[in-house]
Amino acid sequence: MTHATRILAVDDREENLVALAAVLDVLPVEVVPVSSGPAALKELLNDEFALILLDVVMPEMDGFEVAGRIKSRPRTRDIPIIFLTAAGSADEQVYRGYQAGAVDYVTKPFDPWLLRAKVSVFVELHRRHVRLRQQAELLRRAVSGGDPQTGEGDRLLRSLGERLARVEDDVARLRSRRADPPAPDDDLDRLESHVADLREALDALFPGD
Repeated sequence: MTHATRILAVDDREENLVALAAVLDVLPVEVVPVSSGPAALKELLNDEFALILLDVVMPEMDGFEVAGRIKSRPRTRDIPIIFLTAAGSADEQVYRGYQAGAVDYVTKPFDPWLLRAKVSVFVELHRRHVRLRQQAELLRRAVSGGDPQTGEGDRLLRSLGERLARVEDDVARLRSRRADPPAPDDDLDRLESHVADLREALDALFPGD
């Protein structure tokens, strides 16, 4: 089954990729498995992903190098990365992972409930971001014919743009969390508040929809 939300899973061990797919099978996502850093970078050239689950220890190109290349590309630098680390070496790798641009990490063997919870947060953020961008584009088209004498269309666009910018800022802050993040519930509550503001504006523009 094909889902709109895709997750890239990168691990050189086949059994780990199988385990990730099994754990995330209950979520409305499509897990795309690859077994090397170069394969991951190639996959990212063609498709959009909501999240990357990236193993740290891999031959040829380790997770830190892969993350560095992902963050250096304008097309992929905003995709959140969760590092996968071995339990015994997690403490040594976490700091480097955050430096490389990771938003979080998960230790192996995976705790299924914890992994699903972490992934669900970023999947929902991605979906909201996509919906907001689509709605903003529809609004731009709808008001592009506004009365130039009154400037009403331009004022509405500016107002909606400011509200959307606040949402995007919140999403960016959540994606850039590091080792000592703020309470996630506070950020999510703020995001939901801004989304509600945008919904109110949409309802006002399209009454009865």
